[in-house]
Amino acid sequence: MKVWKLVSGILSIVLTLIVMMQSCAAGAYNALEENGEVSGSAGFVVAIMLLAGGIVSIVTRESAGKGGNIAMIVLFGLGALLGFTMAGSYSDLNIWAGWCLICVVIGVVSLVKGGKAEKPKTE
Repeated sequence: MKVWKLVSGILSIVLTLIVMMQSCAAGAYNALEENGEVSGSAGFVVAIMLLAGGIVSIVTRESAGKGGNIAMIVLFGLGALLGFTMAGSYSDLNIWAGWCLICVVIGVVSLVKGGKAEKPKTE
């Protein structure tokens, strides 16, 4: 799981830049069309959750405690929830919310698997 946390953290941080740029474009489109959608703002919040979740994932990849996994699950879970519920005309937001959901599932697996610590061998 250490490698997955590092890879997912780096990918999440890189995807943050893409999501922010797309969110700015979607927000400008929503403002110009005056359609009342908030998908651009939701995309910006998803990008912030991706950034925070990615940082937590990288920082806590070597920890034995459950706190880092729980924080990662909450951050990516909020990003997935907001992304899926507020996508509107910004359909790419569903893709980024899907990535957040994948990270949530892996975080849950890591949380469950991490609870079974190995006992040190005594000689």
